[in-house]
Amino acid sequence: MLRHELQPGKLVAGAVLTLAGVLYAGDAGGAWETPWFVAIPLVTGGLCLAGAVAFLTGRIRRRRDAGRTTTDAPGPDMAS
Repeated sequence: MLRHELQPGKLVAGAVLTLAGVLYAGDAGGAWETPWFVAIPLVTGGLCLAGAVAFLTGRIRRRRDAGRTTTDAPGPDMAS
């Protein structure tokens, strides 16, 4: 099974947008009152936070990968 790399920025964005959806679903279902203007700062702030997390994740990965060296030639274990 192929594994994918974790992308925390997308995780944060998905969590914030899910929270906004839950807030308005609860309002539509009559569980609580959510003012209409709550979505703007919630979504905007969440997307800015997700962008910052994605930026930091990219910087950390780029710094970590810069210290690694790769060789294209097969080593002694790969010869057959």
